[in-house]
Amino acid sequence: MELLFASGNAHKAEELALLFEGSSFRIVSAPESVSVAETADNLYGNAEIKAQAYFQKYKRPTVADDSGLFVEALPDELGVMTARFGGEHLSALQRCELLLKRLENETHRNAYFMCVLCFVLSPHETFFFEGRLNGFIGEQVIGEQGFGYDPIFYPNDLKDGPLGARSLAQDVEYKMAHSHRARAAVRARSFLTSYIARP
Repeated sequence: MELLFASGNAHKAEELALLFEGSSFRIVSAPESVSVAETADNLYGNAEIKAQAYFQKYKRPTVADDSGLFVEALPDELGVMTARFGGEHLSALQRCELLLKRLENETHRNAYFMCVLCFVLSPHETFFFEGRLNGFIGEQVIGEQGFGYDPIFYPNDLKDGPLGARSLAQDVEYKMAHSHRARAAVRARSFLTSYIARP
């Protein structure tokens, strides 16, 4: 089954396509982006808004991703607003630097990434899958891989021997296997493979 990815984010599109390689599903970019107002106050709602908008336009099975970084010390500032933290005009690096500044005197730096995938297969078939990766916010930008907040996010279970923790942007192999998006994709692949194969 071919699924349109309901986003203009090339990084997410590439990552999701790789996560579904070897499965019964192929993720492809939509012919053109659809302007969508993400008005929900949670990831589930925004993922569904995007998936339904693309499904209505193209009349083809669609998958949408909505993800966020949740920082315990700043409970009301990121989450569904992660991509707009600090204002629309900031680059990814500037958002990372702003977050580090906001936490510079904070010792409690626990955080988690959360991803919700919404699949719209038909007008009557909508499915959601969630993935979460626990970690903490580091004290500086480190790593050349990944995108977004990856250079300042340190997964709890990503270690580097005596050197300690590593940022998500320092280990692309770990990210592809264990990220919040990867975990949501594993759940989606398992369920949907059985679902479409049913008699």
